[in-house]
Amino acid sequence: MPPLDSQIADLLTLFAKGQPLESFDPPTARALYRALSEGIPLPPVGSVESGVIPGPAGDLDVRIYRPTTQGPLPTIVMFHGGGWVVGDLDTHEDQARNLATICDAVVVAVDYRLAPEHPFPAAYDDAVAAARWVSDNAATLGGDGRVAVAGDSAGGNLSA
Repeated sequence: MPPLDSQIADLLTLFAKGQPLESFDPPTARALYRALSEGIPLPPVGSVESGVIPGPAGDLDVRIYRPTTQGPLPTIVMFHGGGWVVGDLDTHEDQARNLATICDAVVVAVDYRLAPEHPFPAAYDDAVAAARWVSDNAATLGGDGRVAVAGDSAGGNLSA
């Protein structure tokens, strides 16, 4: 039998302790969640660019992923998951890269404000501002005018 993947082993150890992620304070939960994403093989993309865009309460960090295909291309605004509390650009980098490659699109991953430090509607306000900014600036990002929103878990809720 092949050895168990180290990330799966870490996750199983965490579950075996009987402590769900939500039982930890937010900084600890974020660190544990981030640790689970470390070492995940990242799909290759044409380029990755870090930047900031204006948000309703200050700048929002973003990462722009471009496939190897030359544009202009569709643009996807991606919101990470993590239960509104623990996810970030690093924990969902593999998903952003996969979207860019599989969809042959420019992906703008947005790091919205997290709870509990920033309660509702902070994440929603950030998502709306980011989607509007990307839509208004899609051409300068290499987009062809088609813009979609996507996300998983909390990010899926934001995209809806």
